[in-house]
Amino acid sequence: MRSIFAFSFLAAMLAPVAPATAATAPQLAITSFEQLARPLPLPYDEQADATRQVAVAKARARASKKLLLIDLGGNWCLDCRILAGVMDTPQLKSFIDRHYVVVTVDVGRFDKNLAIPAHYGLKDRLAGVPSLLIVDPRADRLRNAGKTAALADARSMTPQGLADWLAGWAK
Repeated sequence: MRSIFAFSFLAAMLAPVAPATAATAPQLAITSFEQLARPLPLPYDEQADATRQVAVAKARARASKKLLLIDLGGNWCLDCRILAGVMDTPQLKSFIDRHYVVVTVDVGRFDKNLAIPAHYGLKDRLAGVPSLLIVDPRADRLRNAGKTAALADARSMTPQGLADWLAGWAK
């Protein structure tokens, strides 16, 4: 009996952190980051009015009944650029376009546009980048609280692992 309890407890601890209504990730054609197009993307516009861009993206997400994905990072960050490259693959881009409205926000060296994560409860220094905020635009609430920096070491994952994580929050 004790071993059943221990197994149940362990299974609950290892269960996916995403909602039970998660979408199924597409199977990516690439298996390694070496297969990404080069040069890797520079996804963050350092001159953008990030507050305005987030507001516009939130309105689009609300109108289209999609989630808002706020990608916080910097062009200096290899993990950010790897994530952007994976998100640009045809299979994942199509999936993301169906489920999310994406906006990229340059956070400089953790010294720019920090009011955006603060709005969603991340008032201390970001735990790393990329930090992804998955937001329900109707309630303006963060869906992945406590998991925003899960991809900050993207290069330690696989392309499919990144796709699975993103799909885990989609509905």
